[in-house]
Amino acid sequence: MLTTLLILALIIAVALWAARAYLDAPDHARYDAPDHTLIVQPEKISPQHQDVVATLRSFHENAPPARDVAAARRQMEELFSREVEAEITPVDVDGIPGEWVQAAGARSDRRLLYLHGGAFRVGSPKSHRGITDGISRRTGACVLAIDYRMQPEHHLAACHEDARTAYRWILEHGPDGNAEAAAVFVAGDSAGGNLTLALIAWARDQRWRIPDAAVALAPLTDGTFSSPSWRRNLATDPFLGSAAVGKLLKLPRALLLPFAAIMNRARPNDPRFSPLLGSLAGLAPTLIQVSEQEMLFDDGRRYANKAAEAGSAVTLQVWPTLVHVFQGFAPELPEANDALDRVANFIRAHAPAQASARASTG
Repeated sequence: MLTTLLILALIIAVALWAARAYLDAPDHARYDAPDHTLIVQPEKISPQHQDVVATLRSFHENAPPARDVAAARRQMEELFSREVEAEITPVDVDGIPGEWVQAAGARSDRRLLYLHGGAFRVGSPKSHRGITDGISRRTGACVLAIDYRMQPEHHLAACHEDARTAYRWILEHGPDGNAEAAAVFVAGDSAGGNLTLALIAWARDQRWRIPDAAVALAPLTDGTFSSPSWRRNLATDPFLGSAAVGKLLKLPRALLLPFAAIMNRARPNDPRFSPLLGSLAGLAPTLIQVSEQEMLFDDGRRYANKAAEAGSAVTLQVWPTLVHVFQGFAPELPEANDALDRVANFIRAHAPAQASARASTG
């Protein structure tokens, strides 16, 4: 009996080792440098941030059971939904529900595809209107936010397929009908940041028109969770640290990686879904914003450093202390307004001259 148990244990150990070797990422520790500079010093963070932290604590204390994804989606919308002045127009994007977010004066030929975050399970165009409205008002772009398919009803590849479909669509369709875009941008946060970075690599590889610029707010770039900040910042990230992902990270990596593969129905080290692990040469100019104390910090920093080494134009902006996707707490949080101002400056700086001239004379 003892011999049988020992053999069984050995088989399990070998199987887990083989699974980790097949699913894990190469070592990217060298991209932890060069280091970053902070946008502001910690002592300059506004007192309103503590209100945000308290809101998130209440959010997690009242979270529905993990199996009730519909309730979780309602809770997400209740937390982040904002009243906005922009015109909201529902639209069918080749079968994908979406909405145009158009601030006063926004140009129909200057377009931005926004991909919301929410761990590929929650979130919606409605929950992220605070960000999409803020971007439209600041840039004069019409923002298309899509309600892409999510887990658990659909696999991870479906999220990416919908992002690609929407990108192809926005190149030729605006809020006023069929018309080519003079300027096109892509942006997203967290899981949506993952979709954004994967999308610009896909557009490069497929020889589609490359976006004029991309913006990723606290993006997930490595689905193997190998970046050290995933565990180092577990206690300092009140958003992700208290969520299901924080609990998952307590698993040994030999179990975590197969679990992620099963949950996503995809290898976590597949560069199509973990953009850090693919080629980062020849990409659109990209802005990454992230907080130094959040669990996804190293995902953003490693991506920025690797992309820069590959010759792509990438800008990394880092704040101290702030919660994951703090931009979603605009306009109440001053740092969120500052971050969205910086997003707008980046987008305007990379708009084609023709589109810029139209916006300034419109």
